[in-house]
Amino acid sequence: MRNSPPDDHLNTTAAGASMTGWEFAWLDGLAVASEPSWSFPEIARPLVRTAGSLLDLDTGGGELLAEFVPLPAHTVAVESWARNTPAARERLAPFGVEVLTELPAGEDEFDLVLSRHGRLPAADIARLLKPGGVLLTQQVGSDDLAELNDALGAPPPHPRRWDAEVAAAALTAAGLQVTDVREEHPGLAFRDIRAVVHHLRTVPWQVRDFSPQKYERELARLTAVIRARGEFTARAHRFLLQARRPADA
Repeated sequence: MRNSPPDDHLNTTAAGASMTGWEFAWLDGLAVASEPSWSFPEIARPLVRTAGSLLDLDTGGGELLAEFVPLPAHTVAVESWARNTPAARERLAPFGVEVLTELPAGEDEFDLVLSRHGRLPAADIARLLKPGGVLLTQQVGSDDLAELNDALGAPPPHPRRWDAEVAAAALTAAGLQVTDVREEHPGLAFRDIRAVVHHLRTVPWQVRDFSPQKYERELARLTAVIRARGEFTARAHRFLLQARRPADA
């Protein structure tokens, strides 16, 4: 296994600057992620099959949504990140999916709302779901990769607590019935400092003031850890919720 020399963090690829969507194939072997015990696609697929209308929040480049074809006749995706929106429109156009940059303004429009690692605006979701409609979401919790921030001497990734309990309370307050709650902390092993830098560039909210130059000394120390141990592992934070709008609401 190849390990980067101590100064590779300054010369690492800038692939994150040109990446669209959420495709990380180039990281194969450089970072190894454990998955939660559940599979979001496997849970979502039967829901998609029985839905007459679907809203996908923060679709990225449309990669996951495209896996669910055939899609309901009325399927809308939302992607507000300018770098991702063109990719989503190109990928989803053959399936008749409209890609918006803002949430739809209507009410009682969708049988199913999906949000994988996207926003969770509880009141808007309750507004957009039809009576009896279902929300399925997988979220990144506020403790995500906190050990990485600690290793870099950076502030915590999120200033406020965000976990299954907080999210479920928000959905309940919006009038939805939460029917499934799961929460886990799978590991993510960084085996090359380039994977760390790419992650921090691609997910800028992890360390909000990150640059390789500003964190040069800390990256060098982390490189030494990876060289000595073969990897640096931090725990991710994932939770899954399913909720339903009451049929009589």
